[in-house]
Amino acid sequence: MRNKIKIQIYITGITLLFGLFPAFPQQADSLSWYLETAARNNPLINSNFALYKASLEKIPQAGAYADPELDIGLFVKPMETLSGKQIADFTLMQMFPWFGTRKAARNEATEMSRMAYEQFREARNNLFYEVKSQWYQLCNLNEQYKNTQANLLLLEQLEKLALNRYSAPSANAPTPTAAPVATVVAAPPVATGNSMDNMGGMGNSSQTATQGIPAGNSSMQSMGAGSMGTSNSSGSMSDVLRIQIEKAELQNNLEILASNRIAAEARFNALLNRKQDMRIAVPDSLEQLHFLIDDQAMTDSIITANPMLSMLEAEANAYRAKAIMDKKMSYPMFGIGLQYSFVGKSNNKMVMDDMNGMDMFMPMFKISIPIFRKKYQAQQKESQHYRRASELKYENTLNELQSEYQTVKQQLADAARKIALYKKQQELSLSTWQLIVREFSAGTTSLTDVIQVERQLLDYGLKKSEAIAEYNTMVAGLEKLVATSINE
Repeated sequence: MRNKIKIQIYITGITLLFGLFPAFPQQADSLSWYLETAARNNPLINSNFALYKASLEKIPQAGAYADPELDIGLFVKPMETLSGKQIADFTLMQMFPWFGTRKAARNEATEMSRMAYEQFREARNNLFYEVKSQWYQLCNLNEQYKNTQANLLLLEQLEKLALNRYSAPSANAPTPTAAPVATVVAAPPVATGNSMDNMGGMGNSSQTATQGIPAGNSSMQSMGAGSMGTSNSSGSMSDVLRIQIEKAELQNNLEILASNRIAAEARFNALLNRKQDMRIAVPDSLEQLHFLIDDQAMTDSIITANPMLSMLEAEANAYRAKAIMDKKMSYPMFGIGLQYSFVGKSNNKMVMDDMNGMDMFMPMFKISIPIFRKKYQAQQKESQHYRRASELKYENTLNELQSEYQTVKQQLADAARKIALYKKQQELSLSTWQLIVREFSAGTTSLTDVIQVERQLLDYGLKKSEAIAEYNTMVAGLEKLVATSINE
């Protein structure tokens, strides 16, 4: 009865797994929708689930009795007996193991099926982590694309200003375009929705995107290392050309991001087991996840919910049940049977008439004698060693998970500090940009300083989106570690 309850619990867990997401309203192409799609379609998950269902079928096999044995013997020449001619013998025998052997076998099979279930959970959690990680990288690339677009528009405004300065008749001519530039900078134009949708794709991971868009752009830094212009209000054509070089660099970065997204979407769709060219919808902005960490609650969740620990616990219980079964198997087995003899009538006058041709029935009892004890003792010691090994692996895995939790916790704190730093630096860079453009239009600063601030503004925006994506990915890793959602 207890084993049946366990099986029902496991089946209920699987039902909740695939029925949990529809219980809440979902928006198509949201992260939860993609997670549900991955759980339903991913071949590896379905494979592990099939293995779990196969392991459940071993439970009734382990608790089954041995098949009864039927022996049939026919006499080529009937044998004369006192009751007539014995023609054939039929013997039916059913063997029974020692008391408790079948229960121990069922317990072992149940724990083995639990191991398969925990392996399925581990594969599911790994899949969810991969989907979330890839999702946040797609959001990161989308954010980087928008930042690059916004900085490209700022350079276009700066180019117009440089052209006006170059075409100005004198150094004292007014430059009415300075104010509009400051206005544009205060609210950089950003495309609504997926800004990369019209480009045909988005990039892969944050590292790949960062490689495609270097934070410092060494080529542009070397270009701006020398002196640029003077501190007068008249411009030169070289200023316009250098701004166009910067624009060409950003346009190339946009093409890299658009190209990278195609590869990233292909990997994301592979996790969902669908066509690689299907579009992936991501949010308009990348937001940092907010949650509070309770060390005691997290530690308890790791112990109670982590599938690797549960699998090792089930493995130890399986070997414990196997040791009990091996001990029971060292006891005698017994069998109960019936022998039937078919007797024909005989012409022998010595056979009594009332017994002539009378069939015979004989109850039988059979018992095994396990006298070779060494093999049974070795089996029990083997199971004990395997159980001890599982217990030690459990202890080692728990230590590793707790250490990993502390590492992820420290990395989360570092990532949060980076996000705060880059936000502040981006805000300061934007304010600096607004001021330095006015100074440039007035002729009190050089184009070198303006481009340097523009690079910083872009660099801090890219770093901020990358840090947020890294932070959210760490949160997903922490959720995988504790096998539950912690940011709700």
